[in-house]
Amino acid sequence: MKQPHHSKLTTKKFALRSIMMLLGASLVSIGLEIFLVPNNIIDGGIVGISIIAAHLFHLPLGAFLFLLNLPFLFVGYKQIGKTFALSTLFSVFVMSVGTTFLHPVPPITIDPLLAAVFGGIILGIGVGLVIRSGGSLDGTEIIAILFTKKSPFSVGEMVMFFNVFILGSAGFVFGWNNAMYSLIAYYIAYKMIDVTIEGFNESKSVWVISDKHKEIGVSIISRLGRGVTYLNGEGAFTGDDKKVIFCVINRLEEAKLKTIVEEIDSAAFLAVGNIHDVKGGRFKKKSIH
Repeated sequence: MKQPHHSKLTTKKFALRSIMMLLGASLVSIGLEIFLVPNNIIDGGIVGISIIAAHLFHLPLGAFLFLLNLPFLFVGYKQIGKTFALSTLFSVFVMSVGTTFLHPVPPITIDPLLAAVFGGIILGIGVGLVIRSGGSLDGTEIIAILFTKKSPFSVGEMVMFFNVFILGSAGFVFGWNNAMYSLIAYYIAYKMIDVTIEGFNESKSVWVISDKHKEIGVSIISRLGRGVTYLNGEGAFTGDDKKVIFCVINRLEEAKLKTIVEEIDSAAFLAVGNIHDVKGGRFKKKSIH
């Protein structure tokens, strides 16, 4: 009796996540084609590179958004998993198609400051919805996660380095005024991503209390490639001994970890918290499978 209910719940959540990714990617398309691109304002990452390439080669933006993200989708599949890669592929496809259809639509404003502000807001909300649903729209973050395994820099520092270079390149292509407007749009989008996903940070601590702690721990190790620690706990009301699972993940893995816990024990206690810095141990060097 419980299994069909669990299947329906999974299907419902899958449908909800798909809708959220569809909405998020569509918002990104609107932010790009209705606000930023017509005013020669770019975003960071692969999106920024795609805007510059589309301008230089006079080809559709959507084609570059899709093609330039393909190598990172392959890396994401190998390092993070099939679910993440398929979610990202779906989101990138929707974004690429959306920009293609919206390209003939005239911009709402030709004021670069207004375009940077409102384009950044819409873009940030869209990206936040996609990340919150377990996908991604930009391959630079995946590469940054891989680079941090062999370097002393954090994911945020690596992403910032990439984006400073990309946004700086906009000065040579679109002029320095537009490059500064691009910085404004990027900053607003970055803040809106945090607001949309409620303080979503680069690394997260996870605490799980469940009678099926061994199954959950083994699944986290095998499916996410993350080490786990079992802690001894005691229920304050019942006095029963409890095992507490503790692990640290990056923000791209949160949706998959929640799915793992729910599949094994839907009644498990799960707490996820933000971590501002992670040092020591094997967290940065651990491969993700």
